[in-house]
Amino acid sequence: MTIRWLFALALVLLGWITVMALVMVFSDAAPAAVVFFPSEDFLNHVPEGTSILSRTSLTLILQGETTDFGRALYQAGALFVLPAGLTGCLPLPKQP
Repeated sequence: MTIRWLFALALVLLGWITVMALVMVFSDAAPAAVVFFPSEDFLNHVPEGTSILSRTSLTLILQGETTDFGRALYQAGALFVLPAGLTGCLPLPKQP
């Protein structure tokens, strides 16, 4: 029974990641993008008007002004892109 639960959990996680990746490709709803495992060459090809918000050894968080930002990141050589900065289903209270 435990293996079935682990398998179901893995499928739910994979489905969620897939949906988030599709949001980045087909929508400009996210204010930023997380690029996983960016290469040094990728940084030379990011779309014009792109700002680097954060960088670690595994991720790069970018914000762009172009339409179809997710597609532009894939065309620049990104391997895997997820949206960043989405509030989710529940609206957050505005900060003063």
